[in-house]
Amino acid sequence: MRLLLFFLLFVRFSATAQTYVSYFTGDTTDVTTITQGGVVLMGGATEDDNAMRWFLQRSGGGDIVVIRASGADGYNDYLFSDLGVTVNSVETILTASYNSAQEPYVAQQIRRAEALWIAGGDQGKYVQYWKNGPVEDAIKYLIHTKKAVVGGTSAGMAVLGESYFSALNGSVTSAQALADPYNSRMTIGYADFIDHPDLQRVITDTHYDDPDRRGRHVGFLARLAQDYGFRSLGIACEEYTAVCIDTAGWAHVYGGYPSDQDFAYFLQADCSPEYAPEVCSAGQPLHWVRGQQAVRVFKAEGRSNGQVAFNIRDWQSSTGGGIWQRWWVENGTMLVATADAPDCVTSLPDVENTPSMLRITPNPARSQIQLMLNDSLLHADVVVYDLQGNIIHRQQADNTVLTLQIQNWPASMYFIRVNANGHAYSRKIVVND
Repeated sequence: MRLLLFFLLFVRFSATAQTYVSYFTGDTTDVTTITQGGVVLMGGATEDDNAMRWFLQRSGGGDIVVIRASGADGYNDYLFSDLGVTVNSVETILTASYNSAQEPYVAQQIRRAEALWIAGGDQGKYVQYWKNGPVEDAIKYLIHTKKAVVGGTSAGMAVLGESYFSALNGSVTSAQALADPYNSRMTIGYADFIDHPDLQRVITDTHYDDPDRRGRHVGFLARLAQDYGFRSLGIACEEYTAVCIDTAGWAHVYGGYPSDQDFAYFLQADCSPEYAPEVCSAGQPLHWVRGQQAVRVFKAEGRSNGQVAFNIRDWQSSTGGGIWQRWWVENGTMLVATADAPDCVTSLPDVENTPSMLRITPNPARSQIQLMLNDSLLHADVVVYDLQGNIIHRQQADNTVLTLQIQNWPASMYFIRVNANGHAYSRKIVVND
């Protein structure tokens, strides 16, 4: 008979400092279940129960691990028994120092998990304790190899994007970000931490309604467009709102609307060739107008059934309720107006500065195309999506030149994505009539 333990508290000490703390609830026997990938982004106040049920269900009833740098066991009962979803165990691991995060047990338990939740707190500590170490490696293994669901709230949500606000110099307000997008508090990381493949080019923000963080989020996007030369993207949640992104790229929004005004926001820099800010320099107010369309935003209602969804494959399609807005900044002052949906398709992000990694010819085409892959992409996972986010073709790259027969594909735009070595490369293709 397997041993069932509740609230097993395990604290390890070294000669110089306390290391990790483990709070364990459930069955100590490790299980392996069939998992479904996905991402949960939570706004930072009380968790949305329906979104958390979605998270637990994708674990297949396996072992849930919660990681944090402060706090205690507040998630254990909630995830193990309060939501009515059967799981094998819930373990909260507290890494309150850099040394504690280096303990082999911590990474081992993350790798064994079928779902990982990153609690709120201070994302600066997460960056300092976990980045470039065994915890980061274990999280990436869970995402890329095990294909397990991950999620986070507040600081936990903040670190999941390819870009992230690190808060290494403390928080920053919207007024500070717009007055000087290079002020010392605007510490932004890019492509060097968790970097979830479904959140490429994306920088997240939380607590969107308390305080108002729209301005600083626009400041983040402006910095990314200015510093790295790509059309930046953003996802934000109000405090009681959650976004659950499935493997087809549909971001379902959960909340209490209409009784509560709970919204999520999907931001994208304008899709015209001239998308970068007019003025984004140290010591100067941000000026990002672009015909009063600098940033196009889909404001989505958070409902209890998650019926409102936004497609992050094309950054245009949606289901259910929501409105489009346009945001711009005039000399440090942010302005908002209603808008129509953009007339462009963002697609899964291209890797613009590495064209040698993935080339396609001919494009557009009708009968067949050739994919020419860099040698480092041999054995990569090659996936083709339609505009609705449906997978229409998938294969392993056994050669560096792949020929795809497309004569039976309907005339349309498609996205080819190559996943390899913890990175994803994608391109648009057009199939002609």
